[in-house]
Amino acid sequence: MPYVHVQITREGVTLEQKEALIKGVTDLLVQVLNKKPAQTFVVIEEIDTDNWGIAGVTVTKFRQQEK
Repeated sequence: MPYVHVQITREGVTLEQKEALIKGVTDLLVQVLNKKPAQTFVVIEEIDTDNWGIAGVTVTKFRQQEK
C-alpha cells in the first residue's frame, strides 16, 4: 500500500494540476511497481514560501533576489 507525500510551495497550483499530479504519481506506481490504484495514496502538502528555505534564505526572498 504505497503512500506518497508530495510537498510543493503554495503558489497558486490549480485543482486540475493537483489532480494531474495525483494521477501521474498513481500511474507511475502502477507501471513501475505493479501497485493497485485503489490502494495507492498520494498526499499533496502546500508549504508557504516563507516556510521553505533554499540557499540559506526563504524561497520568498530567494525569488526576489532572482529578479
